[in-house]
Amino acid sequence: MNKLQKQMKQEFEDKELFDQARDYAYEYIDGIEDMDVFPSQHNLESLTNFDEPLQQKSLQAKEVINQLHSFGSPATIAQIGGRYFGFVNGGAVPVSLGVKWLSDIWDQCGGLYLTSPINAMLEDVCEKWLKDIFNLPKETVAGFVSGTSMANLCGLAAARFHLLNKLGWDVHKKGLNGAPKLRILAHEQVHASVKKTLGMLGFGTNSIEWLPSDSQGRLVVDAVPKLDDHCLILLQAGNVNTGAFDDFTKVCDLANQAGAWVHIDGAFGLWARTTTSLSYLAKGMEKASSWAVDGHKTLNTPYDSGIIMCRYPDALVSALQSTGEYIIYSEHRDPLLYTPEMSKRSRAIELWATMKYLGKDGIDQMITTFHQRAKQLEEGLGKIGFKIINEVVFNQVLIATDNEEKTKQVIKYVQESRECWVGGSTWQGKQVIRISVCSWMTNEQDIERTISLFEKAIKN
Repeated sequence: MNKLQKQMKQEFEDKELFDQARDYAYEYIDGIEDMDVFPSQHNLESLTNFDEPLQQKSLQAKEVINQLHSFGSPATIAQIGGRYFGFVNGGAVPVSLGVKWLSDIWDQCGGLYLTSPINAMLEDVCEKWLKDIFNLPKETVAGFVSGTSMANLCGLAAARFHLLNKLGWDVHKKGLNGAPKLRILAHEQVHASVKKTLGMLGFGTNSIEWLPSDSQGRLVVDAVPKLDDHCLILLQAGNVNTGAFDDFTKVCDLANQAGAWVHIDGAFGLWARTTTSLSYLAKGMEKASSWAVDGHKTLNTPYDSGIIMCRYPDALVSALQSTGEYIIYSEHRDPLLYTPEMSKRSRAIELWATMKYLGKDGIDQMITTFHQRAKQLEEGLGKIGFKIINEVVFNQVLIATDNEEKTKQVIKYVQESRECWVGGSTWQGKQVIRISVCSWMTNEQDIERTISLFEKAIKN
């Protein structure tokens, strides 16, 4: 055993580095409610401490962890706190962070049953639970990926394979050159990740049949043209600005009659279906062909956690096929069949822990609370002079002032305060402020403090 092996074995055995990491983590958690939601300029400049040549000799583990905590922790976004309202980034349920610690030590490669039986089993369990709470067809299968961008890629790849295969074209053998032309239908408010995904799959944006959307970003159903079995229709559960939901029932009925494929991008909004009071928003979603959703947004699992669900198992598996002499499949679930990755993080472990901890009632309560806090923001911000741009149907609040320059000034004031963080956006060509409520830690006091901050901003 060489000197480095001896050092690492000793670090494993004496546990000091793990105690050190634990203590730093507790320190971070204890201070999360008081820390700047966005790092100060001083803390951002301190990141230059990492910009150094790689040293020649090995270090002690405690030196590495100390440097990361000293300069890294203060330069993080306080995303797991209660006043981060940017990018629809969720918080993290405590049990999921604890389980992630444990599973990080396991360091499982989740591609095959033979590389991680525990991950394969928990993927299977999560698949069953997801079908139950989303009320999806029993034949639906799920793949666990990094996020909705990758989930969209999987869903659209499955659609491409399925539609072309029905038309007598094997895309894996023949490629796309000379393939029957598929019709891609999307409305004007389709998410940027979907456009990116379509490009990666060989469908340029010029090939999309663009359909109009209404004032809230919902597809205008009456504008849907006559469909056929060449069609792939893209819908949304939760517009990224307004939170609005498309009419799944009407569009899916039209598509299913024509043999078309409907894919629903439900990154954060699909979870509304799991609640009692908000499930109407996603009515009819079970009639679609595939669904993409995040765990790390509305469900508050740690990063990263994306899910692709598809009612046509053969299409998903065929689209994401893996072959190799060394790959040993089992009689159990082999996760790589349902994702693009062969070596993959065992992210279903944290998803399982979050769902197991919350249960159906807990999921309902947490997600419903996001809506309640969003409505509290709507009422409070409206009273102090902000224009509420959207119908606050879920967790998104879109606001503006009477003029765009003032709106930009408000964004700047709020962001620089570091008391909370919100993002700017554009809506129908005008500058707006987008507030996303999706952390379990956000309480009534956080919202009142945020409203007070906006009141100072608009008067500034």
